[in-house]
Amino acid sequence: MPFDRRLIFCINWPLLGLTALLFGVGVLNLYSASGFRMGDELSLQPFYNKQLYWGLGGLCCMVGMVLFDYKHLGTIAWPLTIGVAVLLVLVLVFGKTVSGAKRWLPIGGFAFQPSELAKIAMLLLAAKILSKRSERLGWLELAGILGVTLPVAGLIIVEPDLGTGLNVLLLVCGLILYRGLTGPVFKTLAVAGPALVPCGWFFLKPYQKGRILTLFDPERDPLGAGYHIIQSQIAIGSGQTWGKGFLEGTQSQLRYLPEKHTDFAVAVFAEEWGFVGGIVLLTLFCLFLLQFYITARNAKDRFGSYLAAGVFFYFFWQILINMGMVLGIMPVVGIPLPFISYGGSATIVNFTLVGIVVNVSMRRFLFKKG
Repeated sequence: MPFDRRLIFCINWPLLGLTALLFGVGVLNLYSASGFRMGDELSLQPFYNKQLYWGLGGLCCMVGMVLFDYKHLGTIAWPLTIGVAVLLVLVLVFGKTVSGAKRWLPIGGFAFQPSELAKIAMLLLAAKILSKRSERLGWLELAGILGVTLPVAGLIIVEPDLGTGLNVLLLVCGLILYRGLTGPVFKTLAVAGPALVPCGWFFLKPYQKGRILTLFDPERDPLGAGYHIIQSQIAIGSGQTWGKGFLEGTQSQLRYLPEKHTDFAVAVFAEEWGFVGGIVLLTLFCLFLLQFYITARNAKDRFGSYLAAGVFFYFFWQILINMGMVLGIMPVVGIPLPFISYGGSATIVNFTLVGIVVNVSMRRFLFKKG
């Protein structure tokens, strides 16, 4: 079906504007995070340059995602999920090991992270399954969708990549709650869920247990597991109200702050722009999430509504967990901040998911209520 040019007037321009603004802030922040001072000189690493290239690739994917009817995405949900599962198995066998984790699959001169593609696959599949009927989920339906989600998330977690695996689980769980559970199922899970959480402790690796213990007492290992949180809190606190100014953050420029271009990129931002800058950034993210909520609410078919809601949960949990761990109120689990943290595969996935929601939003007038 050819693209109807009249749909251009239905594009969600506020969402596109907020996406561009957040990405621009992220590149500017990465420019600062890429620097380190040696005396009076500032040397730069090429993180921000690479992010621009990844952003261009993500923009192409976003435009491509808008050009066709989003209902066709349902037809590729199962093949994509199966393909991603195969790639995740290949990662465990042939993957490139970095810092003790196999997360990347070398393809030519690039390293591809299939776990990022798993986010799109599980979004499409969960939306497809949940949109078939309007009734609340019973035990059988819940077991069906978790039976597909848990193996994929499990393959990601054993890489190990707890952050991405957790992100996939939270995305699907958010959609399950959006769809709704029957009374007996909800009451049982509300009681049994919290009771079973402590059992997860026995499945964690030693370094993961250390991160949780460090959350409550960072000083127990100030040069090891607690180092990230301590330096992050120092960076954020030193920014005070208005910040130290662009390229003037001592914690980042003098290399005290670890992972400053990835997981802790927002600490660089808070040190340079202060409490006021942090509130402005948080407001932009809230407006960004609001566009997904509006699209999910106004979508004229269930599949489109679940797609938009799934993207909402995807970004919501990443923003909440990343900012929580940077502030030291959540464990460090390796979840980046969308559009602010450096990451090639993640940037392309973020733009692609925004493109899906723009697609749903611009075609909301073409369907009857379904």
